[in-house]
Amino acid sequence: MAVDLVVVGAGLVGLATARAALAARPDLRVVVVEKEDVVACHQTGRNSGVLHAGLYYRPGSRKAALCQAGKARMEAFCDEEGIPWTRSGKVVVAVTDDEVPRLDALAERAVANGVATERLDADGLREREPHAAGVAALWVPSTGVTDFSAVARRMAERLEEAGAEIRTGTAVMSGRETSTGVVVETDGGAIEARALVTCAGLWADRVAKLFGATPSVELVPFRGEYALLKPDAAKLVRGLIYPVPDPALPFLGVHLTRRVDGTVDAGPSAALAFARDGYRFSTVRPRDLGEALASPAFRRLARRHVRSGLDELARSLSLTTFWKAARRLLPQLRRQDLERAPAGVRAQALHPDGTLADDFVIEETARAVHVINAPSPAATASLAVGDEVAGRALQRL
Repeated sequence: MAVDLVVVGAGLVGLATARAALAARPDLRVVVVEKEDVVACHQTGRNSGVLHAGLYYRPGSRKAALCQAGKARMEAFCDEEGIPWTRSGKVVVAVTDDEVPRLDALAERAVANGVATERLDADGLREREPHAAGVAALWVPSTGVTDFSAVARRMAERLEEAGAEIRTGTAVMSGRETSTGVVVETDGGAIEARALVTCAGLWADRVAKLFGATPSVELVPFRGEYALLKPDAAKLVRGLIYPVPDPALPFLGVHLTRRVDGTVDAGPSAALAFARDGYRFSTVRPRDLGEALASPAFRRLARRHVRSGLDELARSLSLTTFWKAARRLLPQLRRQDLERAPAGVRAQALHPDGTLADDFVIEETARAVHVINAPSPAATASLAVGDEVAGRALQRL
C-alpha cells in the first residue's frame, strides 16, 4: 500500500499531528498505525485529565509556548465537540514557612509565562479550598480538567471522516527509509509512504530506532499510582490542590484533582516500572527492566535521588504511606477514605548525564519526524504540538 504520510501512535499527539496534516493538505493519503486495539490506551488515557495553565515550565521553553497555545485550542475543541471540560482552578500550596520562597519563585515564573495567578494567605487559601492546609498559596484560575480519552476518540472519528485511515491492532515490526520515502513493516503488511511521523509514547525511542534514528535521550518508564477518594472524602476538594514543587527532586509529588466526572483522586507517585506497560507492580518484562537498570543515565539519576526514590517506591507499594503524603495537603483525609485506582506509566526521558529532559524532544531524519519525548503538558498542548510536527512532516512531501 502506498500513501503520503504514516503516523505511528494513536495517542493525542499522533492524532493531532494527522489532523493538522489533513487540515493543511486535505488531499493527503494519511494512515495512523496503532498497536493497541483502541486509541489512547497508554499515556493519553491514563493521566489525571488536567488542562494545564503553563505555570511550571521554563520560560522560553517549547513546553511553555505550546501549552498556552494548545490549551486554548483544546478548550475550543471540547466546546465544538460537546466534550465536557471545566476551568476549575488550582491552588499550589506552601504547607510550611520554608516552602514560601519556592512559592515566590513559582509566582515569578508564572509572570514570565503569562499565566495569571493570585497570591493567597492562609485565610485566602481556606476561601478557595476550605479543607486544604497551608500558610500561603497561589491560585491559578485558568487550570481546568477534561477527559483526554474522550477527546482522542472524537479526534479519531473526525480523522476518519476527513479521509484518514486508522489501523488499530497493528504493530510496527521494522522499517527503513528509502531515497523517496519510508517503508513501514507492520504485522498486517508493509506500508510505503512519502513521509513518516512516529509518536509512540512509551516506546518512542525503540520505534525511532527501527527507522535508523539515534535518539539523544533515553526513555525509562515510571509508574504513577493513584488513589481514589471515596464520595464523602471527595467533598473535601473543590478543584485541584498541588504541593509547591521542590526543584531538588525529579517529580512533582502527590496532589489532589477533582476530575471532570466529579470524582477526586490523589497521586501520582513515581516509582520505576518494571515494564513499559507496567501498570501493576507484578508486571515485569525482562527487556524493559534490564534496559532501565543497565542505563548509565538511570543509574546516575538513581544515585542522586536515592532517598526520594525509596519514598516514591514506598508510596507505590503502601496505600498508608500514600495517604500520609496526601493528608499533608488535606489533613482531614483519613486512611479509610482512599482506595486504589488505575495506575499510569510515564515515559521519562533522561539525558546521558542522568538529568531529566524537561522539554519536548522532536528529532528528524531525511524522511521522518520522531517525537521522542512528549511529557506533560503534551495532552493539553497536543493540538499545538501536532501543528508543529505536521509542519515538519509536510516539508518532506
